Amino acid sequence: MDSLNPHLPHHPLRFRTPLPQHPDAPLFIFLPGMDGTGELLRLQLESLGAVFDIRCLVIPPDDLTSWDDLANQVITLVQDELDSNPRHQVYLCGESFGGCLTLKVAQRAARLTKPDQTPLFDRVILVNPASAIRRMPLLRSLSAFTHWLPDFTYLPGSFVLFPLLGALHRLAPDVAQELLHATQSVSPKSAYWRVELIRTFEIAPIELATIAQPVLVVASGSDRLLPSIEEGRALVQQLPDAQLHILPQSGHTCLLETNVHLYQILDETGFLDAVTLADRAIA
Repeated sequence: MDSLNPHLPHHPLRFRTPLPQHPDAPLFIFLPGMDGTGELLRLQLESLGAVFDIRCLVIPPDDLTSWDDLANQVITLVQDELDSNPRHQVYLCGESFGGCLTLKVAQRAARLTKPDQTPLFDRVILVNPASAIRRMPLLRSLSAFTHWLPDFTYLPGSFVLFPLLGALHRLAPDVAQELLHATQSVSPKSAYWRVELIRTFEIAPIELATIAQPVLVVASGSDRLLPSIEEGRALVQQLPDAQLHILPQSGHTCLLETNVHLYQILDETGFLDAVTLADRAIA
């Protein structure tokens, strides 16, 4: 993938802190979908923020960097956070595009961790990862031509795809508007580049096998965009310590749905470890 874009300027990523900092709590890193804003986590903030200190990755709207560069920048940002304030737990969560990035980050962090070092992440969460596109050969082939589209087709195209992004009847009207705005916040050139990143995304089973942390895969049963359940089942088979949680009625952007609560899912699936639960009791 790097060879497709070898001379791009550096566009640094950053973390946004959506709530007052909670420096004694486990760190929760959220890697967003194609919009790259991290703002679409807002419905989950209240419950997650009672237990975690949350950081949302912000990817510049004109960013054109590779998976490797994105992964390296995320790891650097997390290490900077831990250098300034050491934590006993770090949860890494990625949704859709961010799910692909999460796999890259977790795999790279595992590769960089020496045998005598503590892993950078303690828990990994994947929400409808866009790696599922590999199970749709036709869509994967068609997406190869998006970079040929003129920029004036971008906004009309986003309206066409919008109904596929979520189960709109499960979204509050203002949340649906936020979703539409977020999809249009990325520059056309960057949006097409991110589609290309997803289309060419690869992570081999031998690389998945290096992600030793517990992994929770959340998959929507009514995802009209990607075959998330099929991908979730495959990932659970390939990751050393993974479980699948299915949301039967949810669409692709399930974290925006009124009745979906990520903290509740983590709790009900037993994905919160004893240290995190102890922090909750103290809070």
